[in-house]
Amino acid sequence: MLNTVVRGLTAAALAVLPVLAPTPAQAAETLPLADAVAGLPVALESRDGYDRNKFRHWNTGDDPADGCNTRAEVLLHEAITPPTVGAGCRLTGGSWFSYYDATVVTAAGSLDIDHMVPLAEAWDSGASAWTPQRREAYANDQGAEASLVAVTARSNRSKADQDPAQWLPPAADVHCRYTAEWVGTKLRWNLTVDDIELAALHDAAAGCPVQTVTYQPAP
Repeated sequence: MLNTVVRGLTAAALAVLPVLAPTPAQAAETLPLADAVAGLPVALESRDGYDRNKFRHWNTGDDPADGCNTRAEVLLHEAITPPTVGAGCRLTGGSWFSYYDATVVTAAGSLDIDHMVPLAEAWDSGASAWTPQRREAYANDQGAEASLVAVTARSNRSKADQDPAQWLPPAADVHCRYTAEWVGTKLRWNLTVDDIELAALHDAAAGCPVQTVTYQPAP
């Protein structure tokens, strides 16, 4: 209907139509870790109906023209020594630092791309009510550095779908960073925490008095 009306207007009339600007993205916010934890919504968790396939990944990534999927794009972004990109976005060479276990990795195939808040945990925490499109956006989120992280397959599989009440990285000196990135990811996607998780996050924040959390709400 609107297109039909617009086609019937004169050039002079079109000149005075208001220009509809795109909705601006919400600004990033930085908070002390304790304040960020206090801002998390609290709710019971439920895994009813969960299926990993309800989060489509890996898709064509942020740049569909580069021939690389999200996994490969994250690997390229996080490489400390850039790999060679071959046909079909096959990566050879290169090196990465897995911060969970302070390990340097020199083979892309030895790395997993971890969802900071695992897909099952996201489902429990609110993603069950999302559209398939939003779950796909979550599963391939490169809009925040912490959402997807290249780590050793060993550390990722040790973590599995556990929250910080159940698992923290083997490298003890990164616990504050990890907790902040977990909290930032939950705030970015407006995901809830349960009481046990919240208590663990409060305890972690008490031990990380100078740690901050920076997050930007997902579009």
